[in-house]
Amino acid sequence: MKRIGVLTGGGDAAGMNPALRAVVRTAWRHKAEVIGIRRGWLGLAEGTYETMTAGSVSGILGQGGTILRTFRYPEFATDEGTAPVAKTIKELKLDGMVVIGGDGSFRGATKLTKEFGLPVVGVPATIDNDIPGTDISIGFDTALNIAIEAVDKVRDTATSHGRIFVIEVMGREYGLLAAQTAIATGAEEVLLPEIPFDMNDLARRIKDGYARGKQHAIIVVAEGAGKASYITFELQERLQRGVRMVVLGHVQRGGAPSGYDRILASRLGHHATELLFEGKHGIMVGLVANKLTTSSLEKKGKVSPKSVLRDAKLMEYLV
Repeated sequence: MKRIGVLTGGGDAAGMNPALRAVVRTAWRHKAEVIGIRRGWLGLAEGTYETMTAGSVSGILGQGGTILRTFRYPEFATDEGTAPVAKTIKELKLDGMVVIGGDGSFRGATKLTKEFGLPVVGVPATIDNDIPGTDISIGFDTALNIAIEAVDKVRDTATSHGRIFVIEVMGREYGLLAAQTAIATGAEEVLLPEIPFDMNDLARRIKDGYARGKQHAIIVVAEGAGKASYITFELQERLQRGVRMVVLGHVQRGGAPSGYDRILASRLGHHATELLFEGKHGIMVGLVANKLTTSSLEKKGKVSPKSVLRDAKLMEYLV
């Protein structure tokens, strides 16, 4: 391979830059030219790109987000939206591509392979950690630590005022980020998409906690489990106590990647590029049982809820 492309797509995740750095520098070792697609999938349609050298990625290990930027391009699913992408692919004359992103980006990567015959290897990067084929995706560890720090700070206020706080974290329809945040912060409750909950039972448990001498309550809510605003209102009505809501939102995406994410991203980005030069493609790299692995890019589906249910069970013993 003499010329490869690299793209960061979907939601940004801390660690995308270290992964990009690994791709560029590994390709440089193979004396290959690297084309960075700017603005993600939209940039691929617009033909926005730049030639990257080893110096292009100097000093980005500790930067959050992605220097290539990332924009979604839902039109790629249509015939009309595919045409400009085909034009760019033809113009660039790429021998292969590394796509760094989540499940949506991998669907796009699969289309590049099937419709244009372009060899592609995927690198999983999403704070939701909801991609089958890897135990952990780039960005999850950083997002978890940001959430932990935020909940710890809220707990200080909750203790001072004797209040109940409902804290919503990201994760879409997968509750692992919420479950692990709750365990790490000693939250009184965690609400997850994988486990149905009843508001009356929740209110009763919190009331029982106060009866046992608790001075506050922290309830961590996964965004896919229900609206924090609704839960806050319903609890206030049932308990007749002060209940406050905190939605962490996109603060979990930004900031410098953790040491773990920097190393994980470097390993996965390097491995993906090496595989591309070995002629292997149509796959995603991952880390399973602390070993580098590969799995098919196509039809990833939903990740197993096993890890979430395990951590939810642990919560029952720690409250």
